[in-house]
Amino acid sequence: MLDRAVRVLADGVLLDGDLAVLNASPDEIRGVVLFAHGSGSSRHSPRNRRVARVLQELGWATLLLDLLTVEEENVDLRTRELRFDISRLAARLTGAVDWLAQQNDTADLPLALFGASTGAAAALVTAAERPERVRLIISRGGRPDLAAAVLTRVQAPTLLIVGERDPHVRQLNEAAAAAMTAPVSLEVVPGATHLFEEPGALEVVIDLAVGALDRNLD
Repeated sequence: MLDRAVRVLADGVLLDGDLAVLNASPDEIRGVVLFAHGSGSSRHSPRNRRVARVLQELGWATLLLDLLTVEEENVDLRTRELRFDISRLAARLTGAVDWLAQQNDTADLPLALFGASTGAAAALVTAAERPERVRLIISRGGRPDLAAAVLTRVQAPTLLIVGERDPHVRQLNEAAAAAMTAPVSLEVVPGATHLFEEPGALEVVIDLAVGALDRNLD
């Protein structure tokens, strides 16, 4: 696996990311998963990095990307407002999708988006904007309600994963699933809260994600 730091020009700003691509011929790489981090998080999210490591071991390329600049993250730490600026986050995620389409080692790979919390809303908006590129959306503890205006435009199969002990977010995901016209499944992880920190909870998320990738991108 070739893991390198990258700077992605998206929505007029440079964003820091970590791109990992299997050191193999393109036909041996199964696809690429672009991670959209959630509220107050970054590409250093230990949960998303753990998911990404497993996917890399299974032959998937991954891009973990900061959707806010360092300056914006400092503002957000004080105000907590930019993490809910879905239009800003989605514009940058869409820019990252376009960037992947221009890179020699990822241009021809099928693409999935893995969104957490508010990052899942950004992923849904990007999928609506780039239906020809996005083949799958995976949402972990996501806020699809924040992308309500585009839910009927999403064409990609969508997996919504929520924790059993996260009732408010579970209700929001149930409502979003009912509103969507794309193929959608809602999976509830027993005993899990919003961050899936309980023993075994993230492993269930990983298993569900791998299953969805196997079904939709292979």
